[in-house]
Amino acid sequence: MQKIVDDCLKNKNLSYWKPNNLMLRLMEDVGELSREINWKFGEKPKKATEEGKEFGYEIADILFTLVCLANSLDINLEEAFNQIMKKYENK
Repeated sequence: MQKIVDDCLKNKNLSYWKPNNLMLRLMEDVGELSREINWKFGEKPKKATEEGKEFGYEIADILFTLVCLANSLDINLEEAFNQIMKKYENK
């Protein structure tokens, strides 16, 4: 995923945002997923004028932003994920 995102941005002559801006974007994306979950499972129903998105779309949007953040910080997500999995497997 990291290479796909990096290649996409390079092909469009785009650069990564600064980490603090990516973090703000991530919070915005998580808020959008939260809204969708609240509409589906919470006390606040969706208004007729509000359009919803699929959970998968919102989660993928979050994942894209996380990959951008990792790339901008030169983090290998596969290695980091493997470390976390070892942590949970040993609990």
